[in-house]
Parts: sequence; C-alpha cells; structure tokens
Amino acid sequence: MNENKKTLTRAEAEEYASWFKALADATRIQIVSLLAWRRAPMNVGEIVAASGVGQSTVSHHLKILAEARFVLVERQGTSSLYRINDNCVSCFPTAADVVMGNPAPIAPTCE
Repeated sequence: MNENKKTLTRAEAEEYASWFKALADATRIQIVSLLAWRRAPMNVGEIVAASGVGQSTVSHHLKILAEARFVLVERQGTSSLYRINDNCVSCFPTAADVVMGNPAPIAPTCE
C-alpha cells in the first residue's frame, strides 16, 4: 500500500456513509431521480402522483433525504416544496471514487 496515498478521516467516512445510507433504498433513489430530472420544486402530492408510492411513504423518505441534504425543503404556508440539492448531487458521483481510493478534487460536504 502506498503510504503517501491519502486515507479518509473518520469525519469524511461518516459523511460519505450518510450519503450512501440515504440512497440505500429504491424509493429514495426514485425520488432523487425524479427531483433531479424535474429541476423544479415539487410538493408531496406531485411526488406521490409521479412515483406511484403512498403519501406517508414519500414523506418518510423525503425526511431522510432532507437530513442527508440531498433534498432541500422550502416551506410555503402550510405546504412544503422539495427540490434536489445540486451541490450534493454534483459531489456524489465522486464520493464512490474517493471511498474506493481514487483521488478526487472534492471535500465531503453537502451544503
């Protein structure tokens, strides 16, 4: 093993683990894909209609995706609009490379 090669710090590993955990469900991947392709905020009802998944299930998964910061929430009165967090989505493909030991020019922050 190359001793000069950078290894992940514990904080970096935990950040990446939270990303992978957030995407470790087919429904969450479906929601992220929908929001990424739509490129416009959507409410829960619109996501339910587009995904074919029940409202409580969609709400549960949106909460997890928001905690991982893949999805941003905008409150409008009594409803919420959800949109993809472009900063996270642009960093994610490189995360797998970093974890597997391939150098990447990103820091594991998803703001």
